[in-house]
Amino acid sequence: MKSRGAAKPFAKALFALAKERNQAEAVSGELAGAAAVVESDADLRGFFGRPGVAASTKRGVADEIATRLGCSKLTRDFLGLVAGHGRGAELPLMRDAMRDLLDADLGRVRARVRTVVALTDAERQTLSARLAPALGRVLAVRAEPSRTWVVRGGELSLDQPVIIGIINVTPDSFSDGGHLPTADAAVAHAERLIADGARLIDVGGESTRPGAPPVPAQEEIARVVPVIATLARRGIGPVSVDTRKADVARAALDAGAAVVNDVSGFSFDPALAGVVAEARAGVVLMHMRGTPATMDSLADYRGGHVAVEVAAELGAIAERAESAGISREQIVLDPGFGFAKTAAHNFRLLDELATIVALGYPVAVGLSRKRFLGAATGRPVADRDRATAVTCALAWERGARLFRVHDVALTREALTLASATTNPT
Repeated sequence: MKSRGAAKPFAKALFALAKERNQAEAVSGELAGAAAVVESDADLRGFFGRPGVAASTKRGVADEIATRLGCSKLTRDFLGLVAGHGRGAELPLMRDAMRDLLDADLGRVRARVRTVVALTDAERQTLSARLAPALGRVLAVRAEPSRTWVVRGGELSLDQPVIIGIINVTPDSFSDGGHLPTADAAVAHAERLIADGARLIDVGGESTRPGAPPVPAQEEIARVVPVIATLARRGIGPVSVDTRKADVARAALDAGAAVVNDVSGFSFDPALAGVVAEARAGVVLMHMRGTPATMDSLADYRGGHVAVEVAAELGAIAERAESAGISREQIVLDPGFGFAKTAAHNFRLLDELATIVALGYPVAVGLSRKRFLGAATGRPVADRDRATAVTCALAWERGARLFRVHDVALTREALTLASATTNPT
């Protein structure tokens, strides 16, 4: 168990939240109420402090405590993230922080919980919206992602921005389909991306634009493997394969890929997790709901509270990956800009990216030429590279460390400036 002194940074962050938001004290009261329940029960104290208990089990118990106290969904989501992260005694840490923050005598806590329970649904929704950015900052105090990413055959330092250069060998990708019709053209383009500053090359053979149909695995293999094999043979890379399919990933890894980038977060083909684990490859797990054909209809987040819901879903994805034998050091998370999200969702998710970073994994962002950038700037897809570079700089400041883009040179310039004025999170 952490000492009260060690809990003070977390308590200070919560105190700052309470000062900043009109009704944050009520939600702090909910958190304190849950912590008081844990404090009063020796078995619960031992349960949350026991490293061997699965994160999903801890989350379930924390949610049960919060539900019985009548806590809001925002508080339940927060407790789930806290209880499930880090294998350790986060609720005891929170209990000590709340004691520092509120001098939480049980009568006062119960009064505060009753105050929150009495709120109407509309009032709770307003409270959730006001708390979201501050909640992200609180979470960011707790979790510090690794500064290295383990990939097959080595590791990448994340102390400085990692730019991932895009190679689409597809006829129908949303911004560059058909631009690289041969393996030789794709390899030549990869060489230019590396010269411009890319530290990873991502090769994809299936479009995941909204409404895109699936590509058969053998056709996808025929597109990506010759490119990956040539890049690996020439020492250009490391190389990532952008695929949702276990068979394609296995062929790409056999050809020399070091990373698998799965936009479905292992939901499209669960066998892919075993392929990554066996190869000890790096993996990027992205948030998406449904498939490219259905995702736009699933862009529904309660109260517009996109960052918290995406964080909860990504946390579950990462937990499944670890359960499949993939080490935490191999995992990078991607919040999935443009996938099952409206333009408003994307901008809010960007602003609240600290909520995703707080899960404790390195964060990658795929912002390049996305529709929401066009919605803001009025620029067509071919003229969104400046907007991409600016948005990547904003994402760096909020904790992202890997950036998947088409125009590497422009993005590198923006990130060089951004990283010169900020310290890594």
